[in-house]
Amino acid sequence: MKISVIGSGYWGKNLVRNFHALNALHGICDSNPDTLALFKNDYPDVELSVSFSEVINDSGVTGVAISTPAVTHAALAKEALLAGKDVYVEKPLCLSEKEGIELNRIAREEGRILMIGHLLWYHPLVLKLKELIDAGELGRIQYIYSNRLNLGKLRREENVLWSFAPHDISVILGITGEMPTTVCAQGGNFLHQQIADTTVTLLNFSSGTRAHIFVSWLHPFKEQMLVVVGDKQMAVFNDTAPWEEKLQLYPHTVKWEGNVPVADRAEAVMVHAEQEEPLRAECAHFLDCIATRNRPRTDGEEGLRVLTVLNCCQESLEKGNVALVPVAGPKANIDIHETAQVDDNVQIGAGTKVWHFSHILSGSIIGDTCSIGQNVVIGPDVRIGSGCKIQNNVSVYNGVELEDDVFCGPSMVFTNVLNPRSAVSRKKEFRKTIVRKGATIGANATIISGIEVGESAFIGAGAVVTHDVPAFALMTGNPAKQTGWMSRYGEKLGLPLQGDGEDVCPHTGEKYVLKNGKIAISALS
Repeated sequence: MKISVIGSGYWGKNLVRNFHALNALHGICDSNPDTLALFKNDYPDVELSVSFSEVINDSGVTGVAISTPAVTHAALAKEALLAGKDVYVEKPLCLSEKEGIELNRIAREEGRILMIGHLLWYHPLVLKLKELIDAGELGRIQYIYSNRLNLGKLRREENVLWSFAPHDISVILGITGEMPTTVCAQGGNFLHQQIADTTVTLLNFSSGTRAHIFVSWLHPFKEQMLVVVGDKQMAVFNDTAPWEEKLQLYPHTVKWEGNVPVADRAEAVMVHAEQEEPLRAECAHFLDCIATRNRPRTDGEEGLRVLTVLNCCQESLEKGNVALVPVAGPKANIDIHETAQVDDNVQIGAGTKVWHFSHILSGSIIGDTCSIGQNVVIGPDVRIGSGCKIQNNVSVYNGVELEDDVFCGPSMVFTNVLNPRSAVSRKKEFRKTIVRKGATIGANATIISGIEVGESAFIGAGAVVTHDVPAFALMTGNPAKQTGWMSRYGEKLGLPLQGDGEDVCPHTGEKYVLKNGKIAISALS
């Protein structure tokens, strides 16, 4: 794997260091020859270039990591994707939703990885915090606040909102699992009349959760803190503290005595995770996604959601109003039948169609160019990738996630609880089911909760799937058993169920190599 870093200045030099440490650095591209000259001694075997076109036309380059001013992100990422390169782009994805939609469309059509540098989602302790929240350890999330403060780095190409806040918005959206309904932002322009040096933003969510973000590059000391308040516990992530003290849980409670709320304080509990540099983990994740073709944790769609909120914040900042976040995300060519119901706080991607009598519940996110058939129920809080087809009479409930290009046949069934009882509430026992990219689930099939259906797997009509399904596996029967292997195109392959083997899809020419029970696509024949 060979990565070229585009832009090697303030932040780009850190990408250079990490990709080099991961043995993946192929080249460095910068418009300033003097900047490039600084890397000659430390990276003598790395190609240096002032020409972006030269880099993306180099067949030896697998992917590019873009760390240039935000105003250039859209054009550079588009050129790289169209040149067949996988793309990592530092935050923000770009500056307009229109550009973001186009970049996601190109990445999808070209089969390219598009990943955004939202660094906090690669911090082991932020991932641990998310795990605790998802497990219900903090209870219902009431409010979140984030401070990202420092003296510098002062910028002139973007204000502090666009420079500092994308990380915090990304984490807050991920923690809540929903888009805000409204945002309100205020700021102060002290060094330059047109550029905000400090902003405070309030986000309101339909669930009742509220969040605020305070960012400034005119602060006497560095502070990076995230506080999450639940009705069971409170969590504090302090990224400037020593590693062992960065994440703490406070099991404070509020008791009512004589109809008066009284705070009951408790000692903080340290939460631990194995120490790892977040940027190293982020770069390694990009390389892993290139190798496996899996969706990045912070993919283009996640970047587009953050961009949508950023632009609403900017509108509020400029107009002094409370900005409404679009119900269906960025303005796009979506087609929702008049009999369908779409709740508040739903995001629907460009080109998606929702047919008769379907219901999309709050908190759900649906990607681009999906087809949602008649009498379909999705949500609450369900994520569906781009290019999915969900046929008539299917319910995709909380706990189920569909990656890109998943096909759900008519009247197939997902479950989210293993042992349901009408008289016993088991909402806290939902088991996560994930259907990987390109998988097909036939008509009237049933997927028992808590399993993973692998990439491009094929579930036959009427099958009852009770355990994890390997990538490319053909499953039939009740209970479902593997009866073969399928290509990405949907052709049955002549591979054995036991042992190793090779076969070629007659439609695409792709070679499928089976070894140790797993399939790899090695090359075009």
